[in-house]
Amino acid sequence: MSLDPQPRQRVAIIDSDHEALRVAHELAAHFKCDSSVRDRERRLPHAELELFSRSGLWGISVPKAFGGAGVSNVTLAKVIRLISEADGSLGQIPQNHFYALEVLRVNGNPEQQKRLYAEALAGFRFGNALAELGTKTAHDRTTQLTRDGDGNRISGRKFYSTGALYAQRIPTSVVDENGVQLLAFVPSDSEGLTVVDDWSGFGQRTTGSGSVVFEEVFVRASDVIPFQSAFERPTTVGPLAQILHAAIDTGIARAAFEDALHFVRTRTRPWIDSGIEKAVDDPLTLHSFGKLGIRLYAAEALLDRAGEFLDIAQADSSAENVAAASIAVAEARAISTEISLAAGSTLFELAGSQATLAEHGLDRHWRNARVHTLHDPVRWKYHAIGNFYLNDQNPPLRGTI
Repeated sequence: MSLDPQPRQRVAIIDSDHEALRVAHELAAHFKCDSSVRDRERRLPHAELELFSRSGLWGISVPKAFGGAGVSNVTLAKVIRLISEADGSLGQIPQNHFYALEVLRVNGNPEQQKRLYAEALAGFRFGNALAELGTKTAHDRTTQLTRDGDGNRISGRKFYSTGALYAQRIPTSVVDENGVQLLAFVPSDSEGLTVVDDWSGFGQRTTGSGSVVFEEVFVRASDVIPFQSAFERPTTVGPLAQILHAAIDTGIARAAFEDALHFVRTRTRPWIDSGIEKAVDDPLTLHSFGKLGIRLYAAEALLDRAGEFLDIAQADSSAENVAAASIAVAEARAISTEISLAAGSTLFELAGSQATLAEHGLDRHWRNARVHTLHDPVRWKYHAIGNFYLNDQNPPLRGTI
C-alpha cells in the first residue's frame, strides 16, 4: 500500500517555534474541557486527535530541509507538556510518532525521509508497535521480518502499542533473518494487521496502548529502515524519546498542582463547596504548596535545560554531546517522575475525600502519573547520573536513558 497525503490538505503547516507554542496553548485549552469525562468514560479521543494532527503540531519536528518547522527540542517538549497538562492521555499518544520521526532522521535514507516526512506534514499519525510481552528482557524482540519477493512479511504480536489504534502508519520493531532489529513503517490498513483495543490500565485510559497482531503482513522494502544501529553509535534517538516522557510527567504534575490550588481555594471545608476563592492560612497547607511549587518549577526548568542539551547533540552527535544530553534528559526525567507522583498524592492530602469523587475527576492525575512513570525505572537513571559525575562514565546507548 502507498499512502497518499493528498486527502488531508486541510492540515496546517507550522513554520516557527513561536507558532507551535501558540497553537499548543490554544489546543490545550480546548482539550482540557472534557478531559475528566474522557477519562471517566474511557471515551476514545478520535475527534480530538483529528483536530490535534490537523493543527500541524505533529509535523513540527520535521527538518526545515523537508518543509517542516524543525523546532527546537525545548519547544517540542513544551508542546507535549502543555497537551499533557490538559489531558495526560492525549499528551502520550504522539510520543512514539516523534520518536519514529527521530529514527527516520538518524537512520533513514533521503528517499525515505522525503516520503515519510511528507506524510507527517500532511497530518498522518505514526503509532508504534515496539514492545512485546513474555520476552526474556524488555529489549528482546521476537517479531520476525522475512523476505518475500521485492518486499517483506511480518509475523508477531506487540503490546503497549500507544497510538497504533489511531494511526495511519505503525512503526514496528522487527528482527530479520540475521537477528538484526529494523523498524518497519507499516500502513495500518495492511492485510493481516489487527489492532486490538485491549488496553485496560487504570491510568492514561484513552491512549489505546493495546495489542497489534501481524499475520504475514506485507511491507515494502522501502518502508523498512535500520533501527538497531541507532544504538550502536552515539545518536539522539534515546534522549529524544526520554525528554518527551519527562514532558508528559511534568505536564501531569502541573495539572495536579493547579487543580489542587483551585480545589483548596474554593473549599474551606471538605463538606462545603462554595465555589468562591478564599485565603488559606493553615501553615501545613501553605508548607505543602510551597514545597510542591518549588519542585514543580525546578522540573520545568530542568526540562528546558535538557532540551537545550539535546539541540546541541542533534547538531553535533559526538559521544560527549550525546552523553551530556542523555544525562540532562535523565535528570529531567528523574525529577518529573517524583513531582508528578507527589503532586497527585498531595492533591489527595489537601483536598480530602472529595478528591476521590468521580464527578471531580481529580484522581486521574495520580493514576496517569502512576501508570506513565512505570515506563522506565527511574532508579537506573540515578545510577547513570551518579556514574557520569563521579566516574566520568557515559550512560549506555539505549532508549531508556
